[in-house]
Amino acid sequence: MISVVTPIFNEEENLPELRRRLAAALDATGRPWEVIFVDDGSRDGSAAMLRKFHEEDARLKMVGLSRNFGHQPAITAGVHFARGDAVILIDGDLQDPPEIIGDMVRRWAEGWQVVLGERTGRKERGVRSIGFALFYPLMRWVTGLRMANAGVFGLMDRAVIDEFNKLPERNRFIPGLRNWLGFRQTAVPYERQERAAGQPKQTLGRLVRYALDGMISFSYKPLRIMTWAGILVAAVGFITAIVFIVRRLFFNDPAVTGFTTLLTMMMFLGGVQLIAIGVLGEYVGRIYEEVKQRPLYVVSEKVGV
Repeated sequence: MISVVTPIFNEEENLPELRRRLAAALDATGRPWEVIFVDDGSRDGSAAMLRKFHEEDARLKMVGLSRNFGHQPAITAGVHFARGDAVILIDGDLQDPPEIIGDMVRRWAEGWQVVLGERTGRKERGVRSIGFALFYPLMRWVTGLRMANAGVFGLMDRAVIDEFNKLPERNRFIPGLRNWLGFRQTAVPYERQERAAGQPKQTLGRLVRYALDGMISFSYKPLRIMTWAGILVAAVGFITAIVFIVRRLFFNDPAVTGFTTLLTMMMFLGGVQLIAIGVLGEYVGRIYEEVKQRPLYVVSEKVGV
């Protein structure tokens, strides 16, 4: 059996086409299937439309969250309810083509336990396009994980899902968790499309936080970089002090008595200190979130699960 998990947040414009293309792709596999739509606190007619889907086809199911918990918690909620021998994660904006599901299922049948949707290109332009292009090389450098250029779109075998469901993190980066779990992994290439309709639900701020979650959750290298930056600043300050002392004592240079150089050094050192405190604060903030042990999400409604 194949389970598909799709997070939904204000996607009523895309839902009819998403349903049609998912059903066609899953029927083509010749296997029993279910689709679990996770309504992540939508404020449009998405929830009502999903209830109607279930009335028309019992294989289309819904988990409704009590508010908007975010993309990664919504996906995690769907995975917790999925019953399939393989679980496929796919976003609800149709940027990831459901037609690739057949190739993923075939790779799974060959014995692969994780099948990633690897992006060979994407349609975004502007700042978002630059950010996406930089993210994965930077992520690989910071974390040391050998990550493909893949988002959440992909298939996981039941053995992988069982281990995934044991992971307790609150600040989640699912592609990183999937990579960390290991197992036999392969990829299916595809080109990521533009949204079928509507505006992107992930703001630039949310994407930046998502990137920080990924890097900080899997590496302490940012802290090490700040340590080396502190050593470098201290060395520069020490050398500068020696130069000024020599110039004053042996060359009687009056320029070193001014405060311009002192002010510049103080501003530079203060900036480095504030950056270091900010990086440390990101780690402390995530520790704070983890130790509270609040649920990752709250379910308010279940339809068909």
